[in-house]
Amino acid sequence: MSLILHIETSTATCSVALSENGELLANVDKTEKNIHASSLTLFVQDVLKEADRDIKELTAVAVSMGPGSYTGLRIGVSTAKGLCYALDIPLIAVNTLEAMANGFKNRCFSVNKHTLFCPMIDARRMEVYSAVFDDELKMVKGVEAVIVEENSFKDVLDTHIVYFFGDGAAKCEEVLGTHLNARVLDIYKNSAVDMMSIAHEKYENKNFVDVAYFEPYYLKDYIAGVKKS
Repeated sequence: MSLILHIETSTATCSVALSENGELLANVDKTEKNIHASSLTLFVQDVLKEADRDIKELTAVAVSMGPGSYTGLRIGVSTAKGLCYALDIPLIAVNTLEAMANGFKNRCFSVNKHTLFCPMIDARRMEVYSAVFDDELKMVKGVEAVIVEENSFKDVLDTHIVYFFGDGAAKCEEVLGTHLNARVLDIYKNSAVDMMSIAHEKYENKNFVDVAYFEPYYLKDYIAGVKKS
């Protein structure tokens, strides 16, 4: 039996879900900037209460590992590690972009072998964190930080219909939307629910990360802003 708490904080959405044997018991999603620190532990309490479960019953914690917001990832991973330490349970790390592709496919579209998925997480200006997955969610283009211009993703767009989605997709519509095979959609919000099937498989295979040494996948170094006087 698995009772897994799932934490997603890689974007402006703060999301927590609770699953038993891969099936959803409860979840909370809220999209608002800078709420992760104040809301995450409250959301954990909310899903446990809704499902009438005690925190000591948890068998693992799954966390969205990035790429994404530096601050959001730090908060999510720190909370997940704290729970694992306190409860002496394993930690499962789920690639954020893989979870997004999983959720988009499951909730939005029936697809065929010629369809590709490109989740996009907003970075600075015209830059996004992205990867490309096929209809079986195998990665066909690796995780990277891309400055989007008219020739971006040309190698896959020439041969496949590609769905671009996530909080970084909207700003790319003018550049990519003219390509016949591009489908740019601003309809996806990150959710911990989309991690569940991936996390459950990792749990069954005992594919855990080291709680002491695991760090989020930032993809790029954090650069602190300097206040102007």
